[in-house]
Amino acid sequence: MNIPVKAKSHAYEVQIGANNLTEAVKSFNDQLSKADKIIVFTDEKVWQLHSERFTAEFPYPFEVNVLAAGEACKTFDSFFAAHSFLLEQKCTRKSFVFAFGGGAVGDLTGFVAATFMRGIPFIQIPTTILAHDSAVGGKTAINHPLGKNMIGAFYQPQGVLYDISYLSSLPEREVRSGMAEVIKHASIFDEKWLANLMEANSILHFSQVELARHLEQGIRVKADIVAQDEEEHSVRKFLNFGHTYGHAIEAASGFGKLAHGEAVMIGMVYALILSERYGTISPTFTRSFIDFALRNGYSFDAVNKFTFEQLQGYLMKDKKAEYGVLQFVLLKQIGEPFVQQISVEECQEIDRLLRVLIEEVLA
Repeated sequence: MNIPVKAKSHAYEVQIGANNLTEAVKSFNDQLSKADKIIVFTDEKVWQLHSERFTAEFPYPFEVNVLAAGEACKTFDSFFAAHSFLLEQKCTRKSFVFAFGGGAVGDLTGFVAATFMRGIPFIQIPTTILAHDSAVGGKTAINHPLGKNMIGAFYQPQGVLYDISYLSSLPEREVRSGMAEVIKHASIFDEKWLANLMEANSILHFSQVELARHLEQGIRVKADIVAQDEEEHSVRKFLNFGHTYGHAIEAASGFGKLAHGEAVMIGMVYALILSERYGTISPTFTRSFIDFALRNGYSFDAVNKFTFEQLQGYLMKDKKAEYGVLQFVLLKQIGEPFVQQISVEECQEIDRLLRVLIEEVLA
C-alpha cells in the first residue's frame, strides 16, 4: 500500500506492508545504485533486536552507526558524532542515509541529512507505532536542555518504508506511546474513528490487520495536512493537539523518562478541558476520555510531580508561542480543530482544573 505525501518541496510515498523491506528498498534502485556510500543510522536497542534480520533483508552493502536509544540520541553531542561518522566514512553529497528505528532516530538522522554538506538524501524505515507520525512530514530536530525539538529543519525524506512486521517486538509501553499519536489523529479528523478506538477492548492488542488500518488512516491525515502546509504556517499546527502542555510535562520530566505518547495523552486531556470552554466538548466526554486512557494503562502521575510554576518556563518555550501568549490547538468538536490564544493566567487555571479532575476520576 502506497500513500502519497505531496509536500511542496518534495513529493514522496509512504510504503506500508508486512515483510516488505527488501522489495521497498529495491524500489529506490535508480538512486541507490548511484550512491557512493549507504549509511544506516539506528539505535542500540533496535540494532540488538533486529540487526541479523535487517542485514539479511537489506539488499545493498551499508555501514551502520549505532546511536544511544530513545531521546538520548537527540543531543548536540550525538549530532556532532553522527557528522563525524559520515566524514570518517568519506561520505559525500552522493551518499545516502537511512534512519532505521523509532521517532528519535528519525529526527536525529533527518537533521544530520539536512545539514551534512548542506543536504544529502535520506529514507525513513520506522520500527515503532509512534514513528507513523514522526517519520512523515519532514520535521527533523534535536533537543535542547531548555526545550524539545528546538534545533532542527524541515527536510523531507525520499520515502518512508514501513514494514509493520517489525512492530511485533515492541514492548507494551512503546505501543501505548505510539497509539497516543493515532488517538491524536482521530481526535482532529474523525469522530467515528475516535469512537471506534475508545470502544475497543484494548488499543494495545490490535491484530496486525487492524493496526495497519489505524496506521494508514493516521498517515493519510498527516499526509493531507503536510500537502496543505509543509512548514507549519497554518493547518499543520493542528497536528500539535495535546503537544503544548504535553511537551512541557515531557521536558520537565527529563527527555526519555516519560514516553512521548504518555506526555501527549496528558496534554490532550488538558486541551479537552480548554475545548470545553472554547468549543463544544462536554465535561462528560472529557471524563470518558480519561477513563479510556486509564483503561489502556496511561498514567497521569507526572502532572503531580511538578508545580505549574515549574512547567511554565517550558510552556513559554513552545514553538507556537508568540509575544508571550500561548497558542493551543483545541477542538470545536471532535474532528474540528482550531488554534486559540491562551494567556499564562488561564493556562494556570486550566492546570488547576486538570489536577482536580484527575483526582476526582481516580478517587
